[in-house]
Amino acid sequence: MAGGGLTGAASAAKLFQMSSTNTITPEGVISVTESAAGQIKHLVTDVPENAGKFLRVYVEQGGCSGMQYGMVFDEKRADDLITEMHGVSVLVDPVSAGHIRGSVVDFSDSLNAGGFKITNPNARQSCGCGKSFEA
Repeated sequence: MAGGGLTGAASAAKLFQMSSTNTITPEGVISVTESAAGQIKHLVTDVPENAGKFLRVYVEQGGCSGMQYGMVFDEKRADDLITEMHGVSVLVDPVSAGHIRGSVVDFSDSLNAGGFKITNPNARQSCGCGKSFEA
């Protein structure tokens, strides 16, 4: 997928603009659709163990393409990057940010392909399950 907008050094500078609290612009690391934000709010409100936590999106070794996405409700850590969109905050650790920068988290409640889905412009190849990728 090709992205529009800034290129080269200007793009890198924009992606790394951070305030003193490590909050970066939403387009900097990861974006969240309104549908995904609504589901995140639902899970924080209706599942007691998620209360007071944030959605963390991360990458780890595994899956059928070498790396896989993970999501968990978690507390903020000192080095986390935070994206705030549509009334929710999403955490990404610095290592994962390098693999998922520019990705979009969406949610669908369809019967066949429902659930959270990450669209990653950095993935050279993704597997059919949509949960793993090759960087």
